[in-house]
Amino acid sequence: MSEIKHTNEPLTENFRDRIATVDESGKRKWIYAQKPKGKFYNIRTWLSVLYFIIFFGLPFVKINGRPFFMFNIPEAKFILFGKIFWPQDFFIFGITMITFVFFIILFTAAFGRLFCGWACPQTNFMEMMFRKVEFWILGDAAAQRMLKNAPWTGSKIIKVGAKHLVFYLLSFTIANFFLAYVIGMDALEKIITEPVSQHIVGFSSILAFSAVFYAVYAFFREQACIVVCPYGRLQSVLLDKNSMIVAYDYKRGEPRGNAKKSHDEHLGDCIDCHQCVKVCPTGIDIRNGVQMECVGCTACIDACNSIMDKLDRPRGLIRYASENSIANGEPLRYTIRMKLYTGLCALVLCVLTILLLSRKDIDATIMRTPGILYQERGADSISNLYNIKMVNKTIEPAQVVVKLEEGNGKVEVIGKSYIAVEKEGQGAGSFFVVLPKSSVHSRKTEVKLGLYIADKKVVTMKTNFLGPAN
Repeated sequence: MSEIKHTNEPLTENFRDRIATVDESGKRKWIYAQKPKGKFYNIRTWLSVLYFIIFFGLPFVKINGRPFFMFNIPEAKFILFGKIFWPQDFFIFGITMITFVFFIILFTAAFGRLFCGWACPQTNFMEMMFRKVEFWILGDAAAQRMLKNAPWTGSKIIKVGAKHLVFYLLSFTIANFFLAYVIGMDALEKIITEPVSQHIVGFSSILAFSAVFYAVYAFFREQACIVVCPYGRLQSVLLDKNSMIVAYDYKRGEPRGNAKKSHDEHLGDCIDCHQCVKVCPTGIDIRNGVQMECVGCTACIDACNSIMDKLDRPRGLIRYASENSIANGEPLRYTIRMKLYTGLCALVLCVLTILLLSRKDIDATIMRTPGILYQERGADSISNLYNIKMVNKTIEPAQVVVKLEEGNGKVEVIGKSYIAVEKEGQGAGSFFVVLPKSSVHSRKTEVKLGLYIADKKVVTMKTNFLGPAN
């Protein structure tokens, strides 16, 4: 009997020369993934229902008349948890992005592409909505492959046409709700209910988004994860041998072959049935090890467990594990690097929380009017002219009164005694700060100004008062 080679590496490394969805000639291989069945798939199905409820329901949720979540890029108006953020608050978004990057590093280092397989919108819409519609209309993977190769008959035209019609209707629906996250549900309702001629830009945006989503889910599909999304490439620098991944237990599975049929006791538990490959939405063979195309969807785990049950062998030939846990029998460990990332994430989260809690409802910028020096008021006073710009982040109009916080001077607002600022809007005005000469001892004197709404101070500002040189 020939010697059996026991190795954790495949006999050929050709799979690394190209992605799984491209053949040797460079042409795309269309993936006909079989429908998974099993515990993980059932859990993902129920989670996807929750995700869809959140996605389609969140635009209807309002807090104090504002959307719960909105990213209005054209107007630079962003709402998170019912609180409005303007361009002046972009430093908070900077901190948020830093926090997000740290979480990506930590989460991937610890749990691999768990997000991709369980929470990513692309994966959920593709596998839990559009793929299921495809199974419902065209049948399972074998039926789809046969239909692809069959001549164009009336039955084929109806099935393929129905699939693309439903795909476009779903894409159109998703596009509407996606736009609701940009402009708000109220603005979207106007686009839907009012004449199209009044909302050319909005209606064109819906059609554009619909075309993009339809193209992605009907044609581009898994290529969005493999080619466009950078997350797979980030794995190479973020994963280590203690990271949790979907892994094949080569110690137990190799060498491959059905020992019951060949009566070879040296064969492993893997019978080389390729069920793990047939259910993979990106077409890879998980037995080749960690690969960029793997999105951690666990379809291969369910498929392999089903085969192991039929063969009366233990489950877990393909499972969540780490390279070390398989190679050395070590449990998943919380490494020093993970602890460091956790500490940094906690620190940045604390800073972000403080910034959010301390954010003022009125944001103002005060500047001395350029090109104008100080003015003498009679024999004992000096005045400076200032311009003020304010942003009202509340849902109520504000009448802002400017007061001098220290000293014997006063503030004279040009026009009315207050500066009016519309709700969720901006306002501007000009005012004089008048100080007695006895209070001005240098070329520049720092003064504190308080902004009040209904006798309640909302913010304190500092500026320089220009006086004569002594």
